[in-house]
Amino acid sequence: MNEVTTTLGAGPLLSIAAGAVLLLLLMIIRFRLHAFLALVLVSIITALATQIPFDKIVPTLLGGFGTTLAAVALLVGLGAMIGRLLEITGGAQVLADTLINKFGEHRAPFALGVASLLFGFPIFFDAGLIVMLPIIFSVAKRFGGSTLKYALPAAGAFAAMHALVPPHPGPVAAAELLGANIGLLVIVGTVIALPTWYIGGYLFGLWAGKRYDLKLPASFLTDVPRDNSVAPPAFSLVLTILLMPLVLIFLDTGLNTLTVIGAVDGGSTWVQFLRMLGKTPVALLITVLFALIAFSGRHSRQHLEKVCEGALGPICSIILVTGAGGMFGGVLRTSGIGDALAATLSDTGMPVILAAFVISAALRVAQGSATVALTTTAALVAPMVAATPGLSEFDLCFIVVAIAGGATVLSHVNDSGFWLVSRFLEMDEKTTLKTWTVMETLLGGIAFILAMIGSLIL
Repeated sequence: MNEVTTTLGAGPLLSIAAGAVLLLLLMIIRFRLHAFLALVLVSIITALATQIPFDKIVPTLLGGFGTTLAAVALLVGLGAMIGRLLEITGGAQVLADTLINKFGEHRAPFALGVASLLFGFPIFFDAGLIVMLPIIFSVAKRFGGSTLKYALPAAGAFAAMHALVPPHPGPVAAAELLGANIGLLVIVGTVIALPTWYIGGYLFGLWAGKRYDLKLPASFLTDVPRDNSVAPPAFSLVLTILLMPLVLIFLDTGLNTLTVIGAVDGGSTWVQFLRMLGKTPVALLITVLFALIAFSGRHSRQHLEKVCEGALGPICSIILVTGAGGMFGGVLRTSGIGDALAATLSDTGMPVILAAFVISAALRVAQGSATVALTTTAALVAPMVAATPGLSEFDLCFIVVAIAGGATVLSHVNDSGFWLVSRFLEMDEKTTLKTWTVMETLLGGIAFILAMIGSLIL
């Protein structure tokens, strides 16, 4: 999506962005306008205010909407099918029972978080959360209490791993731009991600669960009934279904990392084929087909078809609202608001690691996309890094972590991930801001503080 030429300066552009966010929150929270309608309307108003040409406004809206749907729709649909198959066949309950037996009832949120940390190493945030949701809901249904108590530790684990640890694309791209060592970044990112998750995801999740009583989503409670006459699947089968997309996705992320460091030839046919199998939609499709075949011996094909059909209905709103969030973020990017903010901050004379965090956080707040904030910031600070003498390999890794921390903070209404979490957990926007946004800010802030401390010590 190309940016347009505008006569507005940085001040007016940033004022428009702030006004657009406030208007959106006012429409949704005060006037109770549906989030999908509010996002589309504010996107048009913002495009007009930032002087995007009339003939470019609709293509800009459709571009942001379509780009987000291309990344989200297949993933959400296939992931929802996997989750619903595990739920209806009793597989989610089997895994939940196993986790609880190992960790104990009182440590159920911790168990879900640890499982998500392990799953989150190769798998992206949204894909991992979608696959884990039926297990999260099953545990919450069994033990009661706010769903947030169980969901936030898991979501925080996926978010921390996705932001900080290769082979996820954000830290890999930043490491490549800054010349950081990928292998060392895996170690540094993991060491920082663990306490970051424990404080910002697990402990905050427990606190939020006590403060906000969030009920189980209605879509989880009312759907195709489980046939209790059929024995639930074995734990080994459930684990295979959960691990299958993780292993397949690791083919893509792992081979990409090996290509970046020059260990394999990224242009070879076998590498390209394996990476294709590891693309998230393909990996999830293979897993859905495997699950259908595995469960067909116990359940009729008609029943499994109803389960898959029932999984798609509740996610329609999720996909549309998420796409509209991407539309709003696309308008902010196209208008040049993010670049105006970065240009304002890049010449402030701050230390490199602090400037990296501040610029990344500002870009994140301005346009919503963590990936755009991370890669853009890495490109902006690369000359500063090259001109700074005496930076060690550890320093480069800490700068990458600082950028990733900034790109994580303050997820709000221009971030499609905000709407994905809000709609899956059936949270209103105000509660999402008080829980999800705060958790993301804690994760990003704690990661930056630990990176700053590390840069002073090592």
